Amino acid sequence: MVIMETQKSTRLLSLDVFRGITIALMILVNNPGTWGSIYSPLKHAEWNGCTPTDLVFPFFLFIVGVAITYSLLKRKERGDSQVKLVLQIFRRAAMLFLLGLILQGFPYYDLSTIRIPGVLQRIAVVYFFASLIFLRGSIKTISIVAVALLIFYWLAMTLIPVPGVGYANLEPTTNLAAWIDRNLLYGHLWSATKVWDPEGIFSTIPAISTALFGILTGYWLRKKMDDTTKVVWMFIFGSVGMLLGYIWDFWFPIGKNLWTSSYVVYTAGLALHFLAFCYWFIDVKGIKWWTKPFVVYGLNAITVFFASGIIGRLLTLIKITNAAGEEVALKTYIFENFFHSWLSTINASLAYALVYVIIWLGLMWILYAKKIFLKV
Repeated sequence: MVIMETQKSTRLLSLDVFRGITIALMILVNNPGTWGSIYSPLKHAEWNGCTPTDLVFPFFLFIVGVAITYSLLKRKERGDSQVKLVLQIFRRAAMLFLLGLILQGFPYYDLSTIRIPGVLQRIAVVYFFASLIFLRGSIKTISIVAVALLIFYWLAMTLIPVPGVGYANLEPTTNLAAWIDRNLLYGHLWSATKVWDPEGIFSTIPAISTALFGILTGYWLRKKMDDTTKVVWMFIFGSVGMLLGYIWDFWFPIGKNLWTSSYVVYTAGLALHFLAFCYWFIDVKGIKWWTKPFVVYGLNAITVFFASGIIGRLLTLIKITNAAGEEVALKTYIFENFFHSWLSTINASLAYALVYVIIWLGLMWILYAKKIFLKV
């Protein structure tokens, strides 16, 4: 991890804002006061379906794709060799994967049970393969690969009989992706399920397409054309993606847990809409008065995600004695005494999460003010 002390003015500000909003939502939904009381939009769909929370991760991978176009094209234009670019890509992916393992294992690091898949791990794998495809492929090739991966995954999940089950299915524990995860990563899967993982191996294949659609969007934004035309077509492409996702849902249900092909197309369409909105108001119209908090989050996105995850874990591990003489987690003590004491359970849970987001905004603002941007 290196420290960047300067920030170039050529950045696409709307992308930083989009990234900042996404990371802030990630922290919000990952840190309720109590997991037993959460408003429905802040929960993941139990299996099929898509809540606002289910948009956060694909939005981030879509943003990764857009950023790949801007960053790697810039390096290619300044004359960096293919070998140097591949080494940089591999280094960054490896660092992201390692940070994911550090976050998953903290603080015990039991190598016999540590969860190998995870959010940062999926970002690492998707970034690695999407970047290599970007380096070696034209716009046409990238488009073909993105669609081909989605069709391959759809056919594999719905046609290949699952060993030990005897037929193809999309149920939580008996689908092909779960079977692959169990056979390759048994004992290292998500502790909430132990037999399948929402960031598993096979379901990472369509997630690569999410980033590839972001790469194609990056190419579109760099085209020399009228900004209004760009935005209009982004809304059109986004609407087409959402419609195709809805139609595909009949045969391959929209769902984050399996990262279904319909889910990829649907969320990419929504991401296009959101980015088009941000691009129009921020970069074209210059309406920036509301953007600073999200820029602060967006410029240190991986840092705040990682650090907030570590501190969130510590708050559940540190024990403190409450007024009744009981030993409780520090998080529970804070929640009960500063939030639940005057709010209903569900509102106290939301208030705790909001305050947590605001505290981390303040910490990232200190880095922003000092022009410190931590990059992997």
